[in-house]
Amino acid sequence: MMLLEARDVHVRFPVRSHLTRQLVGELSAVAGVSLEVHEGAVAALVGESGSGKTTFARAIAGLQEVSSGEIRYRGQLLTGPDRHRQWQAVRREIQFVFQDPYASLNPHRTARQIVYEGLEIQRTGLTRGQLRSAAASLLERVGVNPEYADRYPHEFSGGERQRIGIARALALEPKLLICDEPVSSLDVSVQAQLLNLFRELRSQQGLAYLFISHDLGVVQHVADTVAVMYLGKVVESGRLQDVFAHPRHPYSVALSSAMPKLRPWQGAPAARAHMRVELPSPLHPPSGCRFRTRCWKATKLCETEEPMLKSHDGGQQVACHFPEPVSMATA
Repeated sequence: MMLLEARDVHVRFPVRSHLTRQLVGELSAVAGVSLEVHEGAVAALVGESGSGKTTFARAIAGLQEVSSGEIRYRGQLLTGPDRHRQWQAVRREIQFVFQDPYASLNPHRTARQIVYEGLEIQRTGLTRGQLRSAAASLLERVGVNPEYADRYPHEFSGGERQRIGIARALALEPKLLICDEPVSSLDVSVQAQLLNLFRELRSQQGLAYLFISHDLGVVQHVADTVAVMYLGKVVESGRLQDVFAHPRHPYSVALSSAMPKLRPWQGAPAARAHMRVELPSPLHPPSGCRFRTRCWKATKLCETEEPMLKSHDGGQQVACHFPEPVSMATA
C-alpha cells in the first residue's frame, strides 16, 4: 500500500545581493523529484553533498515549503495553500531523525524531557509520571540505559545522542521515519549498531523509512529501493539489488566505484578519475545533462538535450542518453 508519494517536487530559493538585497537569481535545490514510499518499506535517497537530498527530505517532512509539485500521504495532499492545516492531521505519523545528533537535541533538557516533549505537545492526556515512565521505556528500547534518562545531551556519546533522537521520533508512534544521514558522523562500529536498530524497529513496528545517505554501502543494509540524486534531480532509481549490482547511470557507476572493495583493482577507473571534478554550482547548472561536465561519456547531445528518466532493461529508471549496459556495469 502506498504510504507517501512525491510528484515533480521543486524547491527553489531566492538569491539576493549582499549589498543591495535585490533579487539576482534563483537556486533550484530540488528540480522535479518524484519518489514513492510504500507501507513498511525502506526507500533510500543517495547522492553526494550538494545534490539536494536533505532539502527534499525536509520538504517531505513538512519542514521546508515546496515551490511546486505534490506530496501526498495516504492519498491526502500535503502541499498547497492549506498545507499547515493538512500537516496537523498527519504530523504524528511522519517523524524526522536529523544528521547531527547533538545540534538536534536541546542542550538544556534531559534525555527524558527530550523524548516526552512530543507527547506533551500533542496533548496525549498522560500524567507527568506516565510521561516519565514512557520516556524511560523508549530510551531502553533504543539501547540507552534508562538510569541515564536524567542526563543532558553533552553527557552522552555521539551514538547515544543519535539513539535519543530516534527515541524522540518514536514517541509519537509514527508510520514513516525520515532519516537524514543518521549514521554519517558516527564510528563504523556504532553505525552498524544503529543500522541493526533500524532493521529491528522495522520488523517490530512495521515502520517505513525514507533513508538519506551519501554512501551506497550504508543503504545496501537497510533499503528495498534506491534513488540516486545529482544536482537536484534523480538520475537513476530502482530496486536496491539492481542499482547496487548493476548501476546504469555514469554517476551511479562512479558512486559504486568509490565504495571500498575486497578487490580494489576491479571497477571503473574512468569513473573514479572524473569524479574528482568539483560539483557544479546549483545556481548555474550545466545545460542539457547536468552530469555532463564530469562524465567520461558526454557528447554534443548531452550538452544540448536533457535526458529524461526512462525505464530500461533490468528494471531501473535511468536519465542518461548512453546508459551502461548491464553486462558492463560495476559489480
